[in-house]
Amino acid sequence: MNKILKQFFMLCAAFLLVFTAGVSAAQAASPHFKKGGEPVCTVSFSGSTATTTCRAVLAGLGNDDLLATVSVSGFAVYQCKNQGGNVAPGQNKVLIGPAVAPTLIDSDAIKNGNLTLNTNPAVLSAPGTVTAAQAGCPNSNWAGVNPVLTVTSISLVIEQPVGTVIFSCSKSDPNGLTSPVTLSC
Repeated sequence: MNKILKQFFMLCAAFLLVFTAGVSAAQAASPHFKKGGEPVCTVSFSGSTATTTCRAVLAGLGNDDLLATVSVSGFAVYQCKNQGGNVAPGQNKVLIGPAVAPTLIDSDAIKNGNLTLNTNPAVLSAPGTVTAAQAGCPNSNWAGVNPVLTVTSISLVIEQPVGTVIFSCSKSDPNGLTSPVTLSC
């Protein structure tokens, strides 16, 4: 019986050692942005579309997969065009978005807790035409055309492990953001 008790205590000690080592490793992860590696997003426009990608350099990550989600919103201003082809400025800002782009990083891509994150593009697109009421045209014989898109907010949420937010960064300006956009976390 003494031998069984000794084996039981050795098994408990081994379990405790493995458990505390796992807890220490989990607590050792202290995610942060490297100096100069804070999130910066680039917005490029093509017609009525804005494409946004973000980059950040992280350290202190754990050994789990990482999820980075970019969300972009904005507005479009339209010209009003009537059936005779006459064009006048629209009066309303038509809200567009959000466009959401997740980027999943496999844990194998994280080296010694370090990662240079380049997100998938979030593509925000304004419809080519909207109703007269949406664009702020004089009456229903007009239609909103020729949208000019403005990006007003960008957010980047980083999770590790997936489901646990480690950073929530954003920048917004109701008048529009100018690329490059440095996010605040």
